[in-house]
Amino acid sequence: MEERSVIKSFRDLEVYQFSFEAAMQIFQMTRNFPKDEMYSLTSQIVRSSRSVPANISEGWAKRKFEGVFKQHLIHALGSCAETTTWLDFAQACEYLENESFEKNRENYKRIGMMLNKLHKRWQSF
Repeated sequence: MEERSVIKSFRDLEVYQFSFEAAMQIFQMTRNFPKDEMYSLTSQIVRSSRSVPANISEGWAKRKFEGVFKQHLIHALGSCAETTTWLDFAQACEYLENESFEKNRENYKRIGMMLNKLHKRWQSF
């Protein structure tokens, strides 16, 4: 049987750790985007990717209120979907290699699944 570690903080949540790492990967990736995209695509994708772990941490702080916590997870899901849309734009504008696009898209698909699982079974975490 798999042993679970005790969750003492939002930083202990695997979905937080993975989404934070994915947001940092997005940030690094956008450093190669054209400068004329700085205030449009670049800022939008960085903002939406950072919103995922930010909503997880804010919701965790309010988890005493189940509805509020779950609403933050829903916001994180929305930001996750938004990030995939910005990835689609970056790919369509030919700013990303296919490998980078696929890796990032898979990361956000996984994050979405993890958020859905946490939303459904958060009390077991």
